[in-house]
Amino acid sequence: MATWKTLLLQDSANPLMEQLSFFHDHTLMILVIITVLVGQVLLTLFINKFTYRFLLEGQSIEIIWTILPAVTLIFIALPSLRLIYILDEINNPLVTVKAIGHQWYWSYEYSDFKNIEFDSYMTPVSEMKPFNFRLLDVDNRMIIPFETQIRIIVTAADVIHSWTVPSLGVKIDATPGRLNQAGFTLSRPGLFYGQCSEICGANHSFMPIVIESIPSKYFVQWVNKK
Repeated sequence: MATWKTLLLQDSANPLMEQLSFFHDHTLMILVIITVLVGQVLLTLFINKFTYRFLLEGQSIEIIWTILPAVTLIFIALPSLRLIYILDEINNPLVTVKAIGHQWYWSYEYSDFKNIEFDSYMTPVSEMKPFNFRLLDVDNRMIIPFETQIRIIVTAADVIHSWTVPSLGVKIDATPGRLNQAGFTLSRPGLFYGQCSEICGANHSFMPIVIESIPSKYFVQWVNKK
């Protein structure tokens, strides 16, 4: 059972990630149906003994197997285009966080309230607590309120990185000299883990991302303490 779970998507913490999961299942079902039908036709051709030596053309079947794939592609393309536009839309963000990729750690800036800036390094194995995850936990988490529209602005200070949190359905390239942005809303509290998904050097796999989602009132208290 544990092996099958590793093949699945992470539990979504974001309405957009839920839509991505639905689209994944929708597309996978179409692929399964196509694979089964093509496999059945191939098996039938292998085991039957029917021959028709004077067959030269079959316009009807050629029209059918041209139209059916086109219709199938439309059923995949329309939800895909809808999701692309939804993911690109950012409406009235209440909190903006800037993430800066370095070799090999992340820096975060909260400029909406006051100058809150901190670096986020991976927790060394020697300093880990029993509840920490190896290679995934950090010393300073990115704190954001849930059920709030968040805008993340991503850039890099040296080489190309990628700010990626699978449970949010967010993956943004951090490019030096360029600002990329994305919007998301966390639907529940908790800890959500990610990593740099761009090969950025020797310690590429040692710059994790940890988001801590908390209620708005506790977020305000955290901001005031900073």
